[in-house]
Amino acid sequence: MSKNTKQLVWFITGTSSGLGRELVKSAVARGDLVVATARSVEKIQDFKNLSNVRTLQLDVTDGLPSIKAKVDQAVGYFGRIDVLVNNAGQGYKTILEEGGSDVLREQFNVNFFGLMDVTNAVLPHMRTCRSGTIVHIGSRTSWTPETPGIGAYASSKAAVRVWAEALNAEVSQFGIRSLIVEPGAFRTHSMGAQWSEGTRITNYDEMRDTAKARLAAVEKTFRGDPAKAMELLVDVVRGEGKAAGKSWQLYLPIGGAATDAISGKATKMIEVVNEWRDVVASGLDIDG
Repeated sequence: MSKNTKQLVWFITGTSSGLGRELVKSAVARGDLVVATARSVEKIQDFKNLSNVRTLQLDVTDGLPSIKAKVDQAVGYFGRIDVLVNNAGQGYKTILEEGGSDVLREQFNVNFFGLMDVTNAVLPHMRTCRSGTIVHIGSRTSWTPETPGIGAYASSKAAVRVWAEALNAEVSQFGIRSLIVEPGAFRTHSMGAQWSEGTRITNYDEMRDTAKARLAAVEKTFRGDPAKAMELLVDVVRGEGKAAGKSWQLYLPIGGAATDAISGKATKMIEVVNEWRDVVASGLDIDG
């Protein structure tokens, strides 16, 4: 732990695998304290061997009253929460017309509304302390949702980004920082979710089969190391290591795939604005 930085208390959701599991290890290695949560606490039993970690069962879809009780319990472990990391999530794969609104609702219930409830349960504690950091784990897919099969997941992550931007404008007055993390192409073994086909539509058979094969194989091509990604995140939150001397920003894309996705979408939108500016930006005001 840096001599110039206090020991932080982290509350991390979704720590049974992937980025969440690596983040627990990275934070503990800096000397910080961690409340590690998961839907199945049995999957994080090994964390109980770490003196700086407390484990807690938490399903982010259980609703605000239940989540608030769990957060209050977590505050009792170390006296406060300095850093909330909204990492818990799932990725439903579907052709949007086939999955319909049922799949979208299920996807948003975990990735968006669950995240919102956890945040709203923690915010009163941070407002009381007039400090805190809220980390929202998004995804580069929110910038590149055009791949068939990932539309539901990408939509939920895009909603997370916009909601987090709006929330930041409201809570920064209380000394609370926000960070929207958008990783891309890391080997988190998160691509194995089953397809939700709902009502199969034969017109999509070829697209669906191609998408299934592509998504099943794509993670093998990912080069990103989740441990290195979370080491960088801890650097940024603590203002040390690779982040030393850097100003705090609302956004943290991680990985070349993420920076490419954001740059590509930004370039495309600027091209559209420039081509259509004379049509869409003038001559549309009320006459007189």
